[in-house]
Amino acid sequence: YLRVLALWAASLGPNHPYVAALFNNRAVLYRTQGQYAIAEELYQRSLAVYEKTFGPEHPMFARNLNNLADIGVVQGQFGKAEALYQRSLVITEKVFGPEHQDVATALSNLGIFYIAQGQYSKAAPLFQRALAIREKAFGRDHPDVAISLVNLALVYSQQESHEEADSLNKRALAILESSLGENHPDFAMALNNVAEAYASQGRVVDAGRLHWRALSIREK
Repeated sequence: YLRVLALWAASLGPNHPYVAALFNNRAVLYRTQGQYAIAEELYQRSLAVYEKTFGPEHPMFARNLNNLADIGVVQGQFGKAEALYQRSLVITEKVFGPEHQDVATALSNLGIFYIAQGQYSKAAPLFQRALAIREKAFGRDHPDVAISLVNLALVYSQQESHEEADSLNKRALAILESSLGENHPDFAMALNNVAEAYASQGRVVDAGRLHWRALSIREK
């Protein structure tokens, strides 16, 4: 890795996007190994290159802010992570406009962060907006729409709006089964998510049925 980095930096220059990509890829490796401090340093170096090359309002810079935020979360740096997610969203919206699919992704990332913090009232409007963007961009029956439905259903379930959550979950499952097929891993994952929601409501039989179906898909 160090040799490749030295070669690229010498031939392309230390602020070339390929050098930033190498930092980023190495950060992913250390992240999967649980070496978060090293991963954070590499993400910061990648971010610095992208900022110097493209400026602080470029999509690549925004995406790397999100990577750095993810590392902040696993290290318990929640205030720092929130600020990074928010900054990534602001840049993405400024670059692409308020109804772009990348904005929906940035909204979802921030919403997932708020769910993890138990801040459901902050997560709900982010997921609602992401859902509206994806429905407009892809149509009502796209898998990305289903993801937004599941996210929003999770919020409603935690807020004990169980009927609304159940309606969204059923719609999400129907979309995924229709678009991906009944044996797709993403459909199995959605089944598990809905099963967890049912379990939290005390619907043990319904939860068990969905868990069993998800397990049978994964074993195929």
